Amino acid sequence: MNNNDTKIKIAIVDDEALIVMLLNDYFSKHPRVVVSFTANDGSQLIENLRKADSLPDIVLLDLQMKELNGIETATILKKEFSDLKIIVISSYYKKSFLGHMLKLGINAFLPKGIHPNQLVEAIEEVFTKGYYFMEEQIEVMRNQISSNTPAPCFSTEEELSERETEILKLICQQFTAQQIADKLFISTRTVEGHKSNLLLKTSTRNLAGLVIYAVQKNLINIDDCLLTH
Repeated sequence: MNNNDTKIKIAIVDDEALIVMLLNDYFSKHPRVVVSFTANDGSQLIENLRKADSLPDIVLLDLQMKELNGIETATILKKEFSDLKIIVISSYYKKSFLGHMLKLGINAFLPKGIHPNQLVEAIEEVFTKGYYFMEEQIEVMRNQISSNTPAPCFSTEEELSERETEILKLICQQFTAQQIADKLFISTRTVEGHKSNLLLKTSTRNLAGLVIYAVQKNLINIDDCLLTH
């Protein structure tokens, strides 16, 4: 099946009932994004996930909620459902929060005022590539993450192989596993194996973490992360 035809299952979590209703209604008309379920706080989301027969691909998560806030919820999700991708959408959005979000393992961090088309773009990018950065966030990463923001604790004992470095650079340039496989004349299974090794060797939690690692180690220029294919 063409990746562009694959349905993307999402969960919507927000303590504002109107936001949940509007997003649910919007995606009900979307040909590719399907809402698996909604929740009004983190506790309800986690309860639903624990009972669910199948998990959504992505959770749209509010940051400020009364019962269990977005940070607490994301921490639990990363522990119990490590493959689940998380997009935090918040009216408390600040660019200065980006470094913490990335270290927490968030796949995208967006303001609530985002245009619906850009939200769909973020969902599709996170689904296919594992992360999504807005241009202003790239600027933050360029100016702060590699210098002022405390770096995640990366292991430097194991050096990356030449092939692993090559694949890491392609990941940062937003190539999918299939595109990398085609480009390097290897199987997608081999690419995924290298990805797993990269996560282990760099002590990162997701593809966004790998991007930060590559930038900090000067393996890639941050501007290259904006490339589209």
